[in-house]
Amino acid sequence: MPKLARTIRLDSSDLNIFAHPAGEGEWAIPGGFEFSDWTEADLVGKARQAFANGWLSLESFGRATFVAVTRIDDAEIERLTRRLAERFVALYGAPDLEAALPVARDEIAFMLDLCADHRSNTLLAVSRELSPAGVREAFRAIEVSEARIDQVARHGSAD
Repeated sequence: MPKLARTIRLDSSDLNIFAHPAGEGEWAIPGGFEFSDWTEADLVGKARQAFANGWLSLESFGRATFVAVTRIDDAEIERLTRRLAERFVALYGAPDLEAALPVARDEIAFMLDLCADHRSNTLLAVSRELSPAGVREAFRAIEVSEARIDQVARHGSAD
């Protein structure tokens, strides 16, 4: 079964650093295409944070700092591909869905390839910078080790 990644919120910082934060658990891709014509002048405030290390949600089209690798079925991949293609038509000037679908497939295929060799629950981070050749992306995988119960459980009293 193929793997893609879902947004994950380790704390509330995404709610403060992105103009449009992704919801938790949304399917995501790098989404660097959004920045293809940006210059240094565009890199200010929350837009700079989205550029520097934001993953693009395929559901709310918000941004998230981290994503976690997980399995996905083919029907869901097709649904997400169509959704992204519709976005290309609505916002990025694609003439129609027929022209946008191959580009959307390529974007999602790139993410499928990125996730393929990682175990489920591996966290991924993206970083971007502007270079003379355009936007350069780098990806980092963070293997999640076994967590102790006190790292994830909330303790309190029954009172």
